[in-house]
Amino acid sequence: MSARCPMIGMLVLLAIAAMAGGPARAQPQGAEQPPAQAEPVAPADEEAARANAAAQARTPERIDIGLSKEVVEITSDFAGEALIIFGAIDNADTRVQRQGHYDIFVVLEGPRADLVTRRKARVFGIWMNVESQTFETAPQSYLIASTRFARDIAAGETLSRLALNVDDVRLRPSAAEPHVHDVDMFVSALRRLKRRAGLYQEFPGGVQFISQSLFRAELRLPANVPLGTHRAQAYLFRNGVLVAQTGAPVRIAKAGFEFAVSDFARNQPLYYGLAAVLLALIVGWLGRILFRRD
Repeated sequence: MSARCPMIGMLVLLAIAAMAGGPARAQPQGAEQPPAQAEPVAPADEEAARANAAAQARTPERIDIGLSKEVVEITSDFAGEALIIFGAIDNADTRVQRQGHYDIFVVLEGPRADLVTRRKARVFGIWMNVESQTFETAPQSYLIASTRFARDIAAGETLSRLALNVDDVRLRPSAAEPHVHDVDMFVSALRRLKRRAGLYQEFPGGVQFISQSLFRAELRLPANVPLGTHRAQAYLFRNGVLVAQTGAPVRIAKAGFEFAVSDFARNQPLYYGLAAVLLALIVGWLGRILFRRD
């Protein structure tokens, strides 16, 4: 019995050693496991900024305008009026806005008609019209407002192509009659007469930004502004390059009692004539009653 005990003890020690040296070792209880490696994820606001930048790169700027009034009424005491045009820039580049490199032209072009310019000269001591030149479908009025002087906004070729100067308004001689010897003289004379009448005008600084993307333009209508449908056109420039344009119609019409009488005479000439005769008889009879001598 005493010889068997040491042998049993040696067998127990060998079994414990075999278990400890096995290929699979148990993780000690309570030990912390290393955290799993997480894949980097872009923040949501960064992705939104990238999407917004991509959308701006795809979508160009756009310009919209609205008029203070779509119909300007001309009455007997009309002495001129300021026409206010509001507008907004959509999808504007914030960097260009901060640098102040957006510029705007607002043009109000009047109805077109054939205009005639005449030259007078002395003939046997009497001033007479000796030459005339007709210009086909020329604008009767042309008002231009801009954020700055036109020469500081775009190149001369661009200004001429878009007629953004009074000197660039297209005046085309009539093809139905022979041209005079010096057409340029008649063109200059017509522009000079229109400027003097206030119908061809430029308003540098007439367009002002009231916020980062909102602007306000003011055009002064003269007292002799032509009647009919005018066209308001807005041009958006970025760093001297045209990027967008839009337009809206403006109607200028007579209003008030004088217009009602004129419209009645034009549309109902027979009844207008009878009313005029009746009014003349009534006035004559009243004058006879009031101023007769007893």
